[in-house]
Amino acid sequence: MSDTALRLPTLPTEDDLPCDDGEPMETLRHRLQMELLINGLAPWARERGDCFVGGNMFLYFSSEQLRGKDFRGPDFFAVLGVSPRERKSWVVWDEEKAPDIIIELLSESTAQTDKIEKKRIYQDRLRVAEYFWFDPWNPEDFAGFTLTDGRYRPLTPVEPGRIPSPLLHLSLRWWDGEYAGVETRWLRWADADGIILPTDTEAAQAEAEAAQAAADAAQTAAEAAQAEATSAKADADRAREEADAARTAAATAEAETKTAQAETAAAEARARAAEAELARLRARLGQDDDR
Repeated sequence: MSDTALRLPTLPTEDDLPCDDGEPMETLRHRLQMELLINGLAPWARERGDCFVGGNMFLYFSSEQLRGKDFRGPDFFAVLGVSPRERKSWVVWDEEKAPDIIIELLSESTAQTDKIEKKRIYQDRLRVAEYFWFDPWNPEDFAGFTLTDGRYRPLTPVEPGRIPSPLLHLSLRWWDGEYAGVETRWLRWADADGIILPTDTEAAQAEAEAAQAAADAAQTAAEAAQAEATSAKADADRAREEADAARTAAATAEAETKTAQAETAAAEARARAAEAELARLRARLGQDDDR
C-alpha cells in the first residue's frame, strides 16, 4: 500500500476556507452594536496581550459543519490565552481552542436559532465557557449563561441590565447613550463595578476634552493673573500720581511758606525802618524844642 493511500485526510486552514459570504448584518443597529462590543473590549484585550476579539466572522469547528456549509459565526466572541494576531476566520482545529465567550445579537429571524440551536452547539460541541444574547431592538431580552458541569446555568444579574462575566472579571450592562449617531439603549462592556469601558475613540475624546479643560483653566488663570497685574499696575500708577501730587503740593506749600516768610521778613524790616524813622523824628523834635 502506497504512502498516499495511508495518508490521513487533513482539514483545511483559514487560508483555504471562505471568510466572506457577502451577507450584510440584519440592521444598521445590529452592526453598530457588534462594533461597540468589539471596540469596547479591544483596549482591555490589548492591555492583556493574549486575547483575540472578533465578530461576524466565520467560526469553523468540525468537518460536519464544512459539509453542511454552516459557516456563519457568532456576532461577537473572545478567546483568551492566544495571540492577538489578525485572522480571516476562527478555525478551532488550527487554533486548538474554541472561543471562551460568545454574544449573539437577536432578531426576529434568528432569535429561536440563537436561543436553542446555537446555544446547544456552544454548550455541547464547542464548550464555550460563557454565552450571552441581547436584542438591540428589545434590550429587555438580555441573558447570560456560564458552563457548569457541562451545562449552561443562568448568570444572575448584579442589578437590572447588568450581568457579570466571571471569566473576564468584567460585566455586560445596558448603556443609554449615543453611538455613531444613534441614540438608544446599547449593550456595553463594564468593569466589575459597572463602570463602562471606553472605546479607543471615547478614550481619545476624553483625553482631548481633559486637555482642552486644562488649557481653558490655564487660560482662565492667565487671564486672571493678567487682570491682577493690570489692576496692580493701575494701583501703582495711582500711587505714583498721588505721590507726585503730594510732592507737588508739598513743594507748593514749601514755596508758599518761603514766600510768607519773605513777606514777614520784609514787613518786619519795614516796621523796623518805620520805628527807626519815628525815633529819628522824635529826636529831631526834641532838639528843636531845646532851642
